[in-house]
Amino acid sequence: MAAAPTRIRAAVVGTGAIVSGSHLPALRALADRVDLVAAVDVDEERLAAFRAQAAEPGQTGPGFTVTGYTDLAAMLDAERPGLVLIGTPPSLHRDQTVAALRAGAWVLCEKPLCLTLAEYDEIAAAENPDGGPYASVVFQHRYGSGAVHARDLLTGGALGAPLVAHCQTTWYRDTDYYAVPWRGRWASEGGGPSMGHGIHQMDLLLHLLGDWTEIRGMAGRLVHDVESEDVSTALVRFANGAMATVVNSVLSPDEVSRIRVDCADATVELTHLYGHTNDDWVYTPAPHTREAADRVAHWRTPAADLPSSHTAQLSVVLDAMRDGVRPPGSGPDARRTLEFIAALYKSAFTGRPVHAGEIAPGDPYYEAMHGGHPDWAPATATTAAPVTATTAAPVTATAATSAKEQ
Repeated sequence: MAAAPTRIRAAVVGTGAIVSGSHLPALRALADRVDLVAAVDVDEERLAAFRAQAAEPGQTGPGFTVTGYTDLAAMLDAERPGLVLIGTPPSLHRDQTVAALRAGAWVLCEKPLCLTLAEYDEIAAAENPDGGPYASVVFQHRYGSGAVHARDLLTGGALGAPLVAHCQTTWYRDTDYYAVPWRGRWASEGGGPSMGHGIHQMDLLLHLLGDWTEIRGMAGRLVHDVESEDVSTALVRFANGAMATVVNSVLSPDEVSRIRVDCADATVELTHLYGHTNDDWVYTPAPHTREAADRVAHWRTPAADLPSSHTAQLSVVLDAMRDGVRPPGSGPDARRTLEFIAALYKSAFTGRPVHAGEIAPGDPYYEAMHGGHPDWAPATATTAAPVTATTAAPVTATAATSAKEQ
């Protein structure tokens, strides 16, 4: 009998809502492949609570014996994990990701992976292009079976040529939400709903339709007293000729996340809020395909039934680690989404279209999403009040991105 494969040693950085509510259940569900051995948080009380929670079996799997650390470097040196999962505030992601990569660990980091294209390229430079380690960003909506099936249909031409698309993230956040010091600030969050909320649906749109070529954006502060926007919109042209509209809002009492793609032979539409199942995907045949029963049945019948989740994405990352290959949601694939958001901001703030590839070193929007624009950049360097901890910052349901916002 062959020996059982050795489980990957994993550590989490940040022990708040997103890690305890999403990453921990994913690790439990895949406990035959990965073992959570360490956790890092500067808040010792919260760290102790997480260790106790992790030790107890959960609905998705067994408990873990977790060693606690208040310093990331100390944990990396002592534990030498193969995988580090990061769930701290966004301004910490770049430094923590680079530290983990340089210690030889693969990384799965909450969105956004970093705050600028310049930071993204620093992370890429810390990767080993010959078999890893690599850094992936959490874009779990790609990995549900409904999204996998839709992408196969779209890229394979089964729905006909993509023509028109709509991408909508219309959520609601009140003033208490923005009372958290790091929210709504460029230096600590990187942007508003375009970076912190709509990024998931925009990433899924690009995952479905491929490379974008041109964007024309608008942004505004309509309600909240924040540095960044509270609403943004865009018109987008794709390399395949399709055209799309994008709306990101935290001003919308009727909350919904939606993607719709009208193709030559059918419309595919996803409507959900914070996660999807197969039942959330709807296929409507064009008049000339309504009688093609077998074809329509194929559209409506994914090969698997897997909800979008951190578990679904973590499984793919573990596969990539096993095979020594770059996982999806990393490298140029994930950089495309960040470039798209930078281009949306640049177009919105300059009032002109932006083309893929034009934001390069030397462009102000390469170094900051606000691009130094006088109407949008922080008034002073201190106004932005960035998170400055060099270890894992405290992450709580009120002080960090909660599980439902992922």
